[in-house]
Amino acid sequence: MFSKILIANRGEIACRVMQTARQLGVRTVAVYSDADATAKHVAMADEAVHIGPAPVAESYLKGDRIIAAALATGAQAIHPGYGFLSENPDFVGAVEAAGLTFIGPSARAIRAMGLKDAAKALMEEAGVPVVPGYHGAEQDPAFLAAEADKIGYPVLIKARAGGGGKGMRKVDDPAQFRAALEGAQREGQASFGDAAVLIEKWITTPRHIEIQVFGDGTNAIHLGERDCSLQRRHQKVIEEAPAPGMTSEMREVMGAAAVRAADAIGYSGAGTIEFIVDGSNGLDPEKFWFMEMNTRLQVEHPVTEAITGIDLVEWQLRVASGEPLPATQSEITLTGHAFEARLYAEDATKGFLPATGTLTALRFPNGTRADSGVRAGDAITPHYDPMIAKLIVHGASRDIALGQLRTALEDTIVAGSVTNLPFLVALTRHAGFAAGDMDTGLIERDQDELTRVGTPSIELQALAAVLALELLPSQPLQGFTLWTKLAQRVELDCGSIDVTVASPGCYECRTSDEQVVLKDVALEGCAVHVNGRRLLYAQSGPVVTLFEGAVGHVFERLDPLTAAVEATGGGDRLVAPMPGLVKLVNAQAGAHVTQGEALIVMEAMKMEHTLTAPRDGIVAELAVKQGQQVADGDVMLALEPLADA
Repeated sequence: MFSKILIANRGEIACRVMQTARQLGVRTVAVYSDADATAKHVAMADEAVHIGPAPVAESYLKGDRIIAAALATGAQAIHPGYGFLSENPDFVGAVEAAGLTFIGPSARAIRAMGLKDAAKALMEEAGVPVVPGYHGAEQDPAFLAAEADKIGYPVLIKARAGGGGKGMRKVDDPAQFRAALEGAQREGQASFGDAAVLIEKWITTPRHIEIQVFGDGTNAIHLGERDCSLQRRHQKVIEEAPAPGMTSEMREVMGAAAVRAADAIGYSGAGTIEFIVDGSNGLDPEKFWFMEMNTRLQVEHPVTEAITGIDLVEWQLRVASGEPLPATQSEITLTGHAFEARLYAEDATKGFLPATGTLTALRFPNGTRADSGVRAGDAITPHYDPMIAKLIVHGASRDIALGQLRTALEDTIVAGSVTNLPFLVALTRHAGFAAGDMDTGLIERDQDELTRVGTPSIELQALAAVLALELLPSQPLQGFTLWTKLAQRVELDCGSIDVTVASPGCYECRTSDEQVVLKDVALEGCAVHVNGRRLLYAQSGPVVTLFEGAVGHVFERLDPLTAAVEATGGGDRLVAPMPGLVKLVNAQAGAHVTQGEALIVMEAMKMEHTLTAPRDGIVAELAVKQGQQVADGDVMLALEPLADA
C-alpha cells in the first residue's frame, strides 16, 4: 500500500478520497487554485500545494504542475478523482514517466474508450450491443444531416469526446438540426477540445442503467447496476441501486456484457459501462445498448457502495498498489436499496441555471451520508461545478429508502445561494418516480410542476419580520418597555410589516392588507416553533431563510433609506444571470425581435445557456460582443417598444 498519495482534484471527490486514505493510514496531498486556498479539501489534507489561478485551464488541468507537486512532496501515486484530468491518457503517460503510479486504468484503456465513435466500434467487435447511429469520422454538416435523416428523428447529437451531459442535443425536427449541431460542437470544443460529434437514434422511452465494473488489468468483475434515469439537461439528478424492475436474468446479461467490455481493453480499476435501455415495456434482455464507458470513479458510486458494502476508493488504492481484486464475482452480493441526490447551487425555476453565493448555513441531518466539498461560510464560485453535496441513503427496500431520502432532504439546511433542494423533494414525491416508472424524459415532461414554488404565506412573512427584528426571548430585546406594547415596523424585500409584541412569544403582525397572530414562538437550535409548527431556519445578518418542506423562502431586511428604491430595467433589459463568456450573439442594434427569440448564448460552468428576448421590441442597445466576459447582472442588451406598441 502507498504511504502518501496526491489527489489531482478538488471539492467533494477530493474529500471523499482523503477520507478513505486516512482510514488506510495513507497520507494525502491536496492541490489548489487561488479560488480554493481555504477550501475544505485543502484543510483535510496532510499537505497542500498551490498550482495556479482560478481558471481550470491554468490550475487543475496543468498536469505538469500536479506531477511536480507530487514529486516535491514525496507522493508515490496520483488519484485523479473524476473530471479534470481523470480520463486524459497523456496525463497518465506523464505520471508514469515521472515514476509515479496513476490510480486508475492504463492510458491505452482510456484511449480505447475516450472517443465514443471508436469505443462503439470496439464494443461491436466484443459482442456488446450498440445503439443504432452514425459513429464515423466525416463531420460535414450536410453529411451529418443526411445521416440523421437515414436514422430517423428524433436523434441525439453527442460530442464524441463528451461526458457529463456536455455537448449533447436532442433534435426532434430536421429544421432544428443545424443549430443543434453547432451548439453541440461549440460545447464539445469548449469542454473537451474536440468538436467532432456522432449521431444516434433517440430511444423514445429511454432508461439510463449503468454497470459498475472493476478490474485488475487481467480480470474484471461487476458490482451490479445503477439507474440514473432522472436527468435534466442530460445530467444526472437522483441515482439509485438496484434499478427498479431489474430481474436476475437482465442483470446477468447486462453484467456479462459490461465485463466483456472491460476485458476487451484489459481494464484496471473502477469503471462504469453505461447502457441505454428501452423501458417502454419493462426491462427486456434484448433491449439494451452500449452508450459509453467512463474510465474513472463515477459521481454516483456511493449507491453501489451502500448495497455492496464495498469501499470503491479502497479497492482503487489496493489494486493500484499491486494487490489482486479483493473479491470474486461470486462473492458480490447486493443488499437493500440506495439513493443518491445531488444538491446543486442552481435555480430550477430558471432552467437549472447555475448559481453562486456564500453559504451562510449548511447542515445535513444526522444519520445521512453527505459527501460534500464545502462548509458553511464557503463560496460557490463560477469557476467550478456548483455541486454542494451528495446525500446518500440506504434502506431495506426501495420504499423505505425513498422515504429516508425525502426526510433527509426536508431536514437539510442550506442558505446563501439558491439551490435545487425543493426540486429534489418534489422528485421524491413524484408518483411515477415513487412507483419506479420513469425514463430520462420524466423531468422535462413534468418540469413545470416539479419546479413550482409557492409564494410565502403571511405567517412566514410575519415570522421573518420577528426574526429580523430580533424580538424573540432568546434574542436581544430591542426597545422593550413594561408599560406599553412594543410596536415596530420592518421593511422586508417582500414589503412592510408592522410587528407588535403582545406578550413574550406572542406577536401581532400586519401588512397593508393582511394580519396574523404568531403564538408560542420559540427557538430550538436551528428550528423555530410557531403556531404549533416547527420550521427550520437560518439567519445571517439581515437575511432570514425559513424552510417549508425544503423550500427555502429568503427574506431580507432592507435599509429604510433604500427600501423604496425601484428596480431598474425590468422587461426592457437582458442581463447576465451569472458570470460567464459570451459565445454567440444573434442580435444587432435596431433589429426587431420577438418574445422568446434566442438572442445571446453564454457559457458558464462549461455549459451553454441561451438567453431569449423577454418581450417583442427593437434592440436599442447591444452592450456585449462574442468572446466577451460578463459578470452576474451585467446589462447585455436593451430593448425599446415597437413603434406601434
